[in-house]
Amino acid sequence: QVQLVESGGGLVQAGGSLRLSCAASGRTFSRNAMGWFRQAPGKEREFVSAMIGTSTYYADSVKGRFTIYRDNAKNTLYLQMNSLKSEDTAVYYCAVRNSIIPVSTPGEYDYWGQGTQVTVSS
Repeated sequence: QVQLVESGGGLVQAGGSLRLSCAASGRTFSRNAMGWFRQAPGKEREFVSAMIGTSTYYADSVKGRFTIYRDNAKNTLYLQMNSLKSEDTAVYYCAVRNSIIPVSTPGEYDYWGQGTQVTVSS
């Protein structure tokens, strides 16, 4: 059974940093596209970042501030978030596709974690 478990969320002041982790179990995802999405209250889930191999992709709103990377030995995906802003406040989800092509559409991902809350105070 595939399971994705996010951790690392919390409350941080604007300008601060957090690192999110997504530990995968039940399968190895070293050859799968993986990504991060977020959902703020009253808004739709939106793309944050994705990667396959060493190729990474970012939403314009986080480019230059967030870094996605993975540790295949630990089957874990990370999102380093720096220079956080109040508008980054949301529940963050990791997701995996049964494909090598990373996309920005949430519906194209096959597995999801339960989410971790990130709150940035201004």
